[in-house]
Amino acid sequence: MQGVIHYSFLKTNETITAAKYCLDIDIVYKKLEKLRPALVNRKGPILLQDNARPHVSHLTLQKLKELGVEVLPHPPYSPDLAPTDYHLFKHLADHMKDKQFTDVNNLKQEFINFIDSRTPDFFSNGIIKLLSRWQKCIDSNGNYFD
Repeated sequence: MQGVIHYSFLKTNETITAAKYCLDIDIVYKKLEKLRPALVNRKGPILLQDNARPHVSHLTLQKLKELGVEVLPHPPYSPDLAPTDYHLFKHLADHMKDKQFTDVNNLKQEFINFIDSRTPDFFSNGIIKLLSRWQKCIDSNGNYFD
């Protein structure tokens, strides 16, 4: 909950695939081993991700199993439960609002500036909100609520 451990940018016209996602999973896991060894060495990290195809592919699920990563179940079509959707991207959109970029490198740099400008509290607040959002999901029988 202290910040972003890893991000990557796709090349122009590149699409995320299960193979690319698995490479990123490996990178994140290695960074976790270095930055948060207790997290990796206890039972293993817990991952919350949506049901996008690269996230639920056989290749990805095998990689996560190999690394001992527990995946929380995610109801279909529920951006209300993805911290990136209801917290991070909302604030990123506000940050980027009314800005114009002359090239992709300027856009990438502004993203990095945004991430670097966030405090650990920003990230922990997004995770803490997840508790009440999961409860809303349970109370609404898994239906979308936001």
